[in-house]
Amino acid sequence: MSTDARPERTCVGCRKRDSQANLLRMVVAGGVVLPDERHQAPGRGAHLHPVTECLDLAERRKAWPRAFKVPGPLDAHLVREYVDQHAVTKGKTSAAARPPAETTAKT
Repeated sequence: MSTDARPERTCVGCRKRDSQANLLRMVVAGGVVLPDERHQAPGRGAHLHPVTECLDLAERRKAWPRAFKVPGPLDAHLVREYVDQHAVTKGKTSAAARPPAETTAKT
């Protein structure tokens, strides 16, 4: 059993579990997915790594209605704006925000 008591959540994009502190919580209101930075908004939440790759995967898989258990398509443009701005303010590109897929040297 781990001594780390921080809650873990699953990213709706990459489907990997991570600490809640490393994920962006989102809620839905009026058919729009809203970022919830403070993890305090009422309603059912879903979590996402704040990187473009995970957001793209979530959109490609049409994960929003399943994650929020609501019918129909949802508009996630505010989450995209948040993720894009988060990458800029952190001084990272989205690819730099996650570990590299390959670590082999090319010869």
